[in-house]
Amino acid sequence: MEKNRSELKISAKGRRNGLFLLPFTIALALFLWYLIVWLGDLPSFILPTPDLVIARFLQILQDGSLLKHFGITLGEVLLGLGFGSVTAALLGYLLAKSKRLERLLAPYIVASQSVPVVAIAPLLIIWFGPGLLSKVLICALIVFFPILINTVVGVRAVPADLYDLMRSLKATRWQVFSQLEVPAAMPVLLGGLRIGATLSVIGAVVGEFVGSDRGLGFLINVGRGQYDVALVFVAVFSLVFMALMLYGLVVLLESRLLAWQQRPEDDE
Repeated sequence: MEKNRSELKISAKGRRNGLFLLPFTIALALFLWYLIVWLGDLPSFILPTPDLVIARFLQILQDGSLLKHFGITLGEVLLGLGFGSVTAALLGYLLAKSKRLERLLAPYIVASQSVPVVAIAPLLIIWFGPGLLSKVLICALIVFFPILINTVVGVRAVPADLYDLMRSLKATRWQVFSQLEVPAAMPVLLGGLRIGATLSVIGAVVGEFVGSDRGLGFLINVGRGQYDVALVFVAVFSLVFMALMLYGLVVLLESRLLAWQQRPEDDE
């Protein structure tokens, strides 16, 4: 009992320290930013001060352009992440269950990952146009491999003894899949989804860099062309916020789907 109380005190202290560290690190980063600009005597078209970036942020937030471009990029990311995740999970399950299929497709899958997405993006823009479809495909391609590998690893990590138990209980193939393989592979699959959630943002921006007239990647191109570095910073920070938001949603989903893994003392 005393041990549990001491552990609770330590965890509460750790949470308080975490809440203190976040504003401290932000304040330190802003101070160093100001210091670099001041010591280097840098003009705003090279490195603007944080107050100029904030002013630019408020400007495009008020005229609605930031929310418009943010929403467009977020839509591309969500569609690409969803399509890529579902496709990778389905193919990963098939590869995990069939060694022959894995030997057949593995060389092509690995070879596809050796080509940078930046090199493939122009082809997709040419084939599918500069609209939504090409951006979704680029996002799907960039999230495909990590989720595929995690699915294969998760399904193959199911102990053979559990399969024997399910057979002894005369479980159907669907029962084995839904009550054994899916729960057992879910932690590893969600780990791949964490990676995919952040990579999908990169995929959308790559597609917008290559060919687009909207989205946060387009804003970065505009800011770069006009030497409006404050606008570039606003777009980059918006992308960081988007990636953190998606990562947090996956963590929340993980806490809900894997609640059965928590020990009773974790809830105290």
